[in-house]
Amino acid sequence: MKTLFKNISLGITVAIQAIVILVLQSCSSSVENTASLGGERDSAAVMKTYNVTTLVSDSGITRFRVKTNEWLVFDKKAKPAWEFPQGLHLEQFDENLEIHSEVDAKKAIYFTELEEWILSDSVYAVNVEGEKFETEILYVHQKEDRIFTDKFVKITQKDKIITGVGMESNQRLTKYKVLKPQGIIPLDEEEENN
Repeated sequence: MKTLFKNISLGITVAIQAIVILVLQSCSSSVENTASLGGERDSAAVMKTYNVTTLVSDSGITRFRVKTNEWLVFDKKAKPAWEFPQGLHLEQFDENLEIHSEVDAKKAIYFTELEEWILSDSVYAVNVEGEKFETEILYVHQKEDRIFTDKFVKITQKDKIITGVGMESNQRLTKYKVLKPQGIIPLDEEEENN
């Protein structure tokens, strides 16, 4: 199965193309031309889109949902990027359209040519096993199938909470290690149900 972020970035690329086509054919839209006549082209967003929700499918089956309040596309920067300054929410669905993993961040940047994400400011992720990950910043390097942080991380499992500084993982957050563990807090059954 392809990785979460690789499928989402492909889906987002398709969504951008669809948005551009729809905007060109419609009378009004929530997409703005942000390039000013006298400004530097590399610092102007080629597209600014508001209140986006898009579904990404694979072989006709809906696999992902992407939501954001603001999406900026910078195609002429030294490192072309998509920026999500008001946050990003990603959901991955199983074959029954139930959410089985998700990611939230108050800010996100995707470097299109490098295939790298920076998710920042209250990053929260849930993997397919229901484990919850919380940190201030996550770096995702798709080409390396690698997610990492050098910040404090809290991982909530079914029976315990693991805290520490720094983490490395695969993109699915299923094979991970905390680099500098600080504590393991057991959860009793009553806490698990709350």
